[in-house]
Amino acid sequence: MPAPTNGSAVLVLEDGRTFHGEAYGAEGETFGEAVFNTGMTGYQETLTDPSYHRQVVVMTAPHVGNTGINDEDAESRRIWVAGYVVRDPARVPSSWRSRRSLDDELRAQGVVGISGIDTRALTRHLRERGAMRVGISSTGTDPAALLERVRGQAEMAGAELAGEVSTPETYVVAAVGEKRLTVAALDLGIKSMTPHRLAERGVEVHVLPATASVEDVLAVAPDGLFYSNGPGDPAATVGQVELLQELLARDTAYFGICFGNQLFGRALGFGTYKLKYGHRGINQPVMDRTTGKVEVTAHNHGFAVDAPLDRPADTAYGVATVSHVCLNDDVVEGLELRDPGGRLKGFSVQYHPEAAAGPHDAAYLFDRFVQLMEASR
Repeated sequence: MPAPTNGSAVLVLEDGRTFHGEAYGAEGETFGEAVFNTGMTGYQETLTDPSYHRQVVVMTAPHVGNTGINDEDAESRRIWVAGYVVRDPARVPSSWRSRRSLDDELRAQGVVGISGIDTRALTRHLRERGAMRVGISSTGTDPAALLERVRGQAEMAGAELAGEVSTPETYVVAAVGEKRLTVAALDLGIKSMTPHRLAERGVEVHVLPATASVEDVLAVAPDGLFYSNGPGDPAATVGQVELLQELLARDTAYFGICFGNQLFGRALGFGTYKLKYGHRGINQPVMDRTTGKVEVTAHNHGFAVDAPLDRPADTAYGVATVSHVCLNDDVVEGLELRDPGGRLKGFSVQYHPEAAAGPHDAAYLFDRFVQLMEASR
């Protein structure tokens, strides 16, 4: 079956670099922050990850869409990426699980994309110049006019976005088998696999809106508090940091991932900063300094915690140390909080142990959280 013939499209970065290609997905115009993902698989999980809200994702894998779209692997209720960039889209999806093509799904959800461009050159440009604002248009292909609109868009730095992707109301993910524990999970852009991983371990998960108060959390009578991944600048987030500080003062067991790691760092008194082009993919090597084990991990973040790698730091809630570090660039990939006697009170990681899509090296962190909650009881 031949691929449909698409019209022309143009991609313009805020520094003026321009790429011409073919329209892919919905026709129209879109803007966001240009970032690249190095995963060779897992595009459906990437598209539906709320952490990509307001970002235009460039896929470094040249051939995308070959397994189509199924009804099982979505990580949230919709596609969140602001735009999608691929080099060579599959003409025909081939998988027994596929229900429709990636192109059809992008069209159905109104996601504007571009194909047929040199994504290797675009990725190298973003690595050298850094993530930046971008526009894609298949309706107005004058680069100069599009560049002017790109430069009028808001930047990611300073953006508070968790409230735009969070659940509007609380819902419960029941424990699988016998219920052992209860967790209050703050939805800052949570992926559906995360509460599922906890439920597999006998944890009943109450997923709360990003605007939840201390009273909302305590009403759940949780054994532990969880902060999810999510989009935006952690330095622009205030309410969730104050909530976490109040619950840490109550000795609530804590586990955070991705955005939850950054907010944990801010709650402990550390700063955060924007990475040049971030970590996005499923092949990032990280060392767990508590065990010496190296894991290959899934990442999606453009901000990081500024904490000392060489020494513990005293905080208002205990002693904090960097527990995980990226072996590519020494970025802080995890934090641990202990009381003066050495008892673990909370921890976080910058990556995605729920492994959607893979790898599964970091699944032990959910077991560590269960052990923490049981010990805190």
